[in-house]
Amino acid sequence: MSAVEPIPTPNLWLEPANLPLTRNDLDRMPDDGRRHELIDGVLVVTPGPTFAHQDTVASLLVKLRLACPPELCALTAPFDVVLAGDTVVQPDLFVARRDDFAEGELPGPPLLAVEVLSPSTRRIDVMLKFSRYEAAGCGAYWVVDPDTPSLIAWELQDGAYVQVAKVTGDEAARLTSPFGVTVVPADLIS
Repeated sequence: MSAVEPIPTPNLWLEPANLPLTRNDLDRMPDDGRRHELIDGVLVVTPGPTFAHQDTVASLLVKLRLACPPELCALTAPFDVVLAGDTVVQPDLFVARRDDFAEGELPGPPLLAVEVLSPSTRRIDVMLKFSRYEAAGCGAYWVVDPDTPSLIAWELQDGAYVQVAKVTGDEAARLTSPFGVTVVPADLIS
């Protein structure tokens, strides 16, 4: 990795030189309390999450774990999901087959990836990560907005994401992939 200083933006840093970076470059990043991800060889560094973000993640994790069949596992970040040699992400929540895990990483797409929106990650989550999860073959992708509260869910069909739910407030999303679960966005916010 280069000695070039990252370009600071309001809540996001992008490494400008010597692209594309690789998983080896990512492994050398300091443990500084921020999330370091690699998307198409570009280092994306975001600040630590807010209380509302983490509260939503925790509520959804409980819901997913209670519904999760024993052969699957629901986890939260920080945990590396390796989509390609130049793309290592840390979804806020994800579900994968227990047999698919390696020590310290998931070497391939999860069955479900969930991102909880924050002001600093909104565009990354709905544009970059959406397209990378889709291209990698992640079976389902959800985006939860704790500010609204709302949830949009997509499922992979013939290699492309198709929206299967879009709910706000007290509306219920009855989702089936990777297993049956009902999510009410307002219930995720305390």
